[in-house]
Amino acid sequence: MASVQHNSQGGEHGTRHGGEQGTERSADRPAGEPTASAVRRDLAVRAAVEQGLISGTEPVVALLDVAGIRASAAALHTAFEEITAPGTPVLHAFAVKAAPLVPLLRLLDAQGIGAEVASPGELALARAAGVPADRTVLDSPAKTTAELREALALGIAVNADNPQELDRIDSLMGSGPPVRSGPPRSPVGLRINAQIGGGSIGALSTATATSKFGVALRDEGARAWVVQAYLDRPWLTRLHTHSGSQGVPLELMAQGVRAVYELAEEINAAAGRRQIDTLDIGGGLPVNFSSDEETPTYAAYARLLKDTVPGLLDGRYGLVTEFGRSLLAKHGLVLARVEYVKSAGGRPIAVTHAGAQVATRTVYDPASWPLRIAAYDAEGRPRTGPAVAQDIAGPACFAGDLLAENRPVQRLEQGDLVAALDTGAYYFTNHYAYNSLARPGVHGFTEASGGEVRFATVRAPQRVEEIVAESGGAYADALLDG
Repeated sequence: MASVQHNSQGGEHGTRHGGEQGTERSADRPAGEPTASAVRRDLAVRAAVEQGLISGTEPVVALLDVAGIRASAAALHTAFEEITAPGTPVLHAFAVKAAPLVPLLRLLDAQGIGAEVASPGELALARAAGVPADRTVLDSPAKTTAELREALALGIAVNADNPQELDRIDSLMGSGPPVRSGPPRSPVGLRINAQIGGGSIGALSTATATSKFGVALRDEGARAWVVQAYLDRPWLTRLHTHSGSQGVPLELMAQGVRAVYELAEEINAAAGRRQIDTLDIGGGLPVNFSSDEETPTYAAYARLLKDTVPGLLDGRYGLVTEFGRSLLAKHGLVLARVEYVKSAGGRPIAVTHAGAQVATRTVYDPASWPLRIAAYDAEGRPRTGPAVAQDIAGPACFAGDLLAENRPVQRLEQGDLVAALDTGAYYFTNHYAYNSLARPGVHGFTEASGGEVRFATVRAPQRVEEIVAESGGAYADALLDG
């Protein structure tokens, strides 16, 4: 029997299991042997059941593997340290949209990862997490004057998206307090769309000929305008690019970086000095959603950059990256209870509490966003036995609300659990309030050397009273009069 320990403050709980921690996949790990992340995941699911994080009254919960997140942050740092000249300033800024959770941003900040924000809300989250202004970057295609004024006053790096925004910054530069005339406290750059093409997911390809982001570099007259814009503004010291994310090949990402590096060289030559001192190369490392293996790696991308754009890494330019999904996806899961099992047309159907509200992209575009499903029994032990093709359905009231369709999974029974894997980014944090379904609670987990699993609440589960309040509950009579 596992023993359960409860923290007196209720913030953390622990469950002890036998066994040792696994190790990540290496050359000497036999094929088929579970990775350390898979071992931690199974222990966490069992502990979540025993500690009541998932139950009949809390039928869906999200879990974050803290050790996995720390390992990804360390791998990112190491990959770029190995390719850049000694002393090169490098800021890795996490794309907050991938997981807008204050405790998570604070954890990443402790691992030396800053914040890339794209809205007033995301900036407020980064500030609440204590991310310093000089490790925060503001990107958005629709910044208001108020947003720009705040960022410039705080000293946050700003990447202007277009000529009109650059004009707006010009106006703010001479508008007096809180932004005074002269060079801004904030590093300011311009986003460039290198127009190099798209990947397999059009919606996430941001360097196409007609992308809404940045200045389209290959449009007639655009390159000359960009060069002149920098010559007219000696305080404009950065260039920014981001070619896309999931579905974009690494080679295409590297081509986008090379295009902006070449532009920086041209501008600096025209200025007769090193006016551009930093290149923000965005993020976008795709994620493997087919297994526990973490591929491609940051090291592989860094080596490709070194081969493709060697001049970028010789110490003349500082670097900023904006990775999001690749830091977190493999280290999160959504765990849901099987409420009912049934069949239709001879196909088994497991009706669960995880669907469109947490896996919106998967439900509406399953071909682009397939998720792995792991089956557990009611006590949180991995289901064994032959796989049976079945539908894993969610709770929303439309027929397409499926996590997986006709997917071979160990046969599920009522009260069992399903885990939607690789959901640490863009899934349980970007909630879709269809049917007024509640946001699940989010808990980070760690494993001690003896196998003890401890949880810390990152976000409490949403209550129905909060749903009513968000839906105008305080204004129930607003439409009755007048």
